[in-house]
Amino acid sequence: MAYDDLRQFISALEKAGELIRIPAEVDPVLEITEITDRVSKAKGPALLFENPKGSKMPVAINLFGTERRMKMALGCDRIEEVVERIQDLLSLSDRAPTSLLDKIKMLPRLKDLASFFPTVVKKGPCKEVIRTDNFSLLDLPVLKCWPEDGGRTITFPLVFTRNPDTGARNVGVYRMQIFDERTTAMHWQIHKHGAQHHRQSEGKSKRIEVACAIGSDPATCFSGIVPLPDDVDEMIFAGFLRSGPVRMVKCETVDLEVPANSEIVLEGYVDPGERRVEGPFGDHTGFYSLADDYPVFHTTAITHRKDPIYQTIIVGKPPMEDCYMGWAVERLFLPLVRKQLPEVIDMHMPFEGIFHNLLIVSIRKRYPGHARKVMHSFWGLGQAMLSKCIVVVDDDTDVHNVGEVVWKVLNHIDPERDIEFVHGPIDSLDHASRLPNYGSKMGIDGTKKLASEGFQRKWPDEILMTPEIRRRVEERWKEFGIPIPVTR
Repeated sequence: MAYDDLRQFISALEKAGELIRIPAEVDPVLEITEITDRVSKAKGPALLFENPKGSKMPVAINLFGTERRMKMALGCDRIEEVVERIQDLLSLSDRAPTSLLDKIKMLPRLKDLASFFPTVVKKGPCKEVIRTDNFSLLDLPVLKCWPEDGGRTITFPLVFTRNPDTGARNVGVYRMQIFDERTTAMHWQIHKHGAQHHRQSEGKSKRIEVACAIGSDPATCFSGIVPLPDDVDEMIFAGFLRSGPVRMVKCETVDLEVPANSEIVLEGYVDPGERRVEGPFGDHTGFYSLADDYPVFHTTAITHRKDPIYQTIIVGKPPMEDCYMGWAVERLFLPLVRKQLPEVIDMHMPFEGIFHNLLIVSIRKRYPGHARKVMHSFWGLGQAMLSKCIVVVDDDTDVHNVGEVVWKVLNHIDPERDIEFVHGPIDSLDHASRLPNYGSKMGIDGTKKLASEGFQRKWPDEILMTPEIRRRVEERWKEFGIPIPVTR
């Protein structure tokens, strides 16, 4: 099912026993983080802090913090249901109609596609209160997450901009450290689409209009973190996930639209050339990202519901709520990867690799150098270009079983022969790279080596019991008087 808004999702979580309300006063400065971090590490429930110190707005956090809640957010019992819908959608491009009958058969599908596009409405809940003066960002219960953070930071805003050249919409999630009552940092990392829109505006010496929506329905919020190709509208993707359009409403002071069901909307602009120091910030790497100069967001209006809920997230040493969002992205994008790289069987980004540090890929190997071809293909795919270490294994290896991967890879590699180093773009948060945004990356070919790759020895067989003995023992297991272990 698709949820109408954030509060309907919260009600569903509470009904499912996946949310706890906290009526006690809790300080958004560090205390909420300490509580949430402990709950998150224990795979505990979503939290609704009803009485944050210094604000009348409840704080919702850890809403996506388990696989079960992530599936609830996407309206499915199995993540494979959404994957199958994506595969079905991709298959349309392989079935071009060749006859009148084929074209008629395609019409219902085209109608389904049209239903994903956002629609503009005249009003929405996010316009129940409109403030173009006498407002302060300090009225929001914005968290200071970690002790050395540069300040309180809005961590889960949907940031809307338009391409200054094409007018195409972009939505991304970029943190916003509050400087004062009206201004924040805009953490546009160099590789992000929002940063590209900003650079284009700076080239025209023109301010860029920005709108930030906080607290929408879960599918729409999730769409903001999905690494879609340039100028692919995230609100169309949200419509696909929701199986229905996102209702958008025009802003008051900028020429942008935002989800009508949002809890809070910040409107404003970023001036060309203006920078202020932002950070440090306790990041999803588990370390503080360093202070640096970033663009400045100037608020021109705040609109919100009469009784808004402030949705936020904390990041830090995994596992955290963002890990499960990354897991969903990994699963949903596998069909898109396979479309371009049909030899790929599966892929996995372990939580400990914090998204960009480790990517494990299994392939159906067909020719010499195939694993290296796959590595370089990933380094040429969107945000996958930032993968610091890519490990390629054969199709008989379960990429989600890290122990099996380590065992197979370490038995399969000759380090000098099978490890490759390249230079290229690096995630902005990588504090170990030789330069900001630029450094080295590693590829490991953990596949079985072919004679055509120069392997002159006989590759040994893996130790496996015969199927007959396995069957015979399993049939007689009760005689042994011990619990039957899980077979592999």
